Amino acid sequence: MERMEMAARSRSLTSFAELIHGLESRLLNASFGGHNLTLRTHTIQTLAFKLGCNFTGLSLRSAALEQVPHVRGGQGLGVARASTPEILRGLKAQVPLAMQFPAELTRDACRVHSRELSLICICFSNTRFFQKDINSSVLNNYVLGAQLSHGQVSNLSEPVNISFWHNQSLEGYTVTCVFWKEGASKHHWGAWSTEGCRTEQPSPSQVLCRCNHLTYFAVLMQLSPAPVPAELLAPLTYISLVGCSISIVAALLTILLHLHARKQSDSITRIHMNLHASVLLLNVAFLLSPVLALPPVPGPACVALAATLHYALLSCLTWMAIEGFNLYLLLGRVYNIYIRRYVLKLCALGWGGPGFLVLLLLAVKSSVYGPHRIPLSDSQGNSTGFQSTSICWVRDPWVHGVLVMGFGGLTSLFNLVVLAWALRVLHRLRAREKALGPRACWDTVTVLGLTVLLGTTWTLAFFSFGVFLLPQLFLFTTFNSLYGFFLFLWFCSQRCRSEAEMEASSSSQMVH
Repeated sequence: MERMEMAARSRSLTSFAELIHGLESRLLNASFGGHNLTLRTHTIQTLAFKLGCNFTGLSLRSAALEQVPHVRGGQGLGVARASTPEILRGLKAQVPLAMQFPAELTRDACRVHSRELSLICICFSNTRFFQKDINSSVLNNYVLGAQLSHGQVSNLSEPVNISFWHNQSLEGYTVTCVFWKEGASKHHWGAWSTEGCRTEQPSPSQVLCRCNHLTYFAVLMQLSPAPVPAELLAPLTYISLVGCSISIVAALLTILLHLHARKQSDSITRIHMNLHASVLLLNVAFLLSPVLALPPVPGPACVALAATLHYALLSCLTWMAIEGFNLYLLLGRVYNIYIRRYVLKLCALGWGGPGFLVLLLLAVKSSVYGPHRIPLSDSQGNSTGFQSTSICWVRDPWVHGVLVMGFGGLTSLFNLVVLAWALRVLHRLRAREKALGPRACWDTVTVLGLTVLLGTTWTLAFFSFGVFLLPQLFLFTTFNSLYGFFLFLWFCSQRCRSEAEMEASSSSQMVH
């Protein structure tokens, strides 16, 4: 085993599978006089023992459990229940670990092989043999696995229970039970997966994994965002549902009105319609996201929807920035600007840019998308353990920070700068041409309404802390769920203004 560890440092990642399978094979086929065999290095500890077909279940615990007051009974690793065949001693883990095997474990194997079976347990205290997850770390760096001779063990009706303890409270962290799935990654010999495993948290420092198969198990841990108060989940969900539904109807109506009068459309109107289309896609994807994140459903459909939702948000933010840029050109160039195939180039940026980023993420590692757990807190602000709600969304905090919060912050900042500059320009215009005072005021209101709706409400996302959390939750949810409706009101006001100007121009020509 020592030579295996030294060789692992110099061999490629693809050789890890051969090393681990070789260790498993030697342990499963080992002959030893007693009922169990224990081998130990600095980072790998193994335990092998014999089972008969009269197996009735087994509980294994590390010696460190003696120091945990809420764990009953046991001395050493192999403290079995009264009905189990052996009392075992072995693993000297620095933190408590435990595994509980059901009687069903040997049932299928004994139908084919009536002779003695071998069960091995392997504990890695270093994750070098396993691919690191990009959005979380392995709890205590422990990977605990088990294998049974004569075939794979899967689809158990009574799960295998694996317990991990930490020396501190895990409140404030999102913990997820995972198993090592071979062949699930193109760049490694496997990847972490949650299929067939359920996560529970009996106490703040314990994580209980209930899995219906045997393999290598671990707990992925990542820092949780500020938890949402549980009592606010229902009203926030209701506001989102009503607001997004209204925005969907408003966006559809706006696009239909535009298509009806498309002969009169110009580049400015077409830019607005692309923004409405991105808002429509964003609201539809957001409403479907919690539905596909329900426990029986998460899978490829949830990953696809999460990628679609991320794409829609990036597109919406990009079109917001395009609106600000277009406003700068209109006012800065005094309505005298021509760019060849201007709208086509903007569409390539507004739709193609986000699409390229999302496809790149899917190609590099699709696991950045999937079910994202939103933790909830009780009335005192304490985390409620695993009481949470889930949506199909970005799971990697780095991607979320850079491509969501970072990009959204830059868009909001850019539009705020354009807003301040546009108001200054219009203020100067009103001061110089007093006769155009009412028109200048109208322009100020128009620019203010357009740019605020295209940027400033998203800045509320950066105030989700401390005393700002509760007001931010309601304001952000209300304003941004109704975003499509506000754009519809602005579209109607601009159309009414355009028709009023056309009537005034026709009346003036008739008088002359």
